[in-house]
Amino acid sequence: MTDSLKKPDQAEAEAAVRTLLAWLGDNPDRAGLKRTPARVLNCYKEWFAGYDVDPAAILGSSFPDADGYSGMVTLTDVDFESHCEHHMAPFIGKAHVAYMPDDRVVGVSKIVKVINAFAKRLQVQEKLTKQIAECIHHELNPLGVAVVLEAQHECMSTRGVYKKDIAMVTSTMLGCFDTDTQLRDEFLRKIGRG
Repeated sequence: MTDSLKKPDQAEAEAAVRTLLAWLGDNPDRAGLKRTPARVLNCYKEWFAGYDVDPAAILGSSFPDADGYSGMVTLTDVDFESHCEHHMAPFIGKAHVAYMPDDRVVGVSKIVKVINAFAKRLQVQEKLTKQIAECIHHELNPLGVAVVLEAQHECMSTRGVYKKDIAMVTSTMLGCFDTDTQLRDEFLRKIGRG
């Protein structure tokens, strides 16, 4: 959030939800909706928790090279949920991440936390893919990073064109994954895309 933008307090945010409920044509004071504004804000706190997380700090504690290990480190099928910044509709999918360590490795759960930190913000999938790759590349300084995201977008399946079961696939390849086609192909085979 920019410094010039004042963050609304709880009461102001709940009033905004009440306004939306009335705009929809429903009565925000009816029994079933009375607590809805507070519930919506609780959901938003969880869905958008990434605004309160510094993804780079997650990778701050890495380990010296694991006994000379120099092979590819790959995480496949990491579930993630995000929300598109255009409609605030969910997009849900899987992330596949690999890196080639140079002199540092990181606990695998930290890669998952980095994915979640960026995903739990209003996003577009293309930017999310790039943010994950660049954060790992910058913080671990590996020989290369590869990130592929596959997701279904509810802004397309529940509105607009109403098409289900369409996966959007995005990728970012940095360092040796960009320059070494054999290495890139090995990664893509590991994730079932080669």
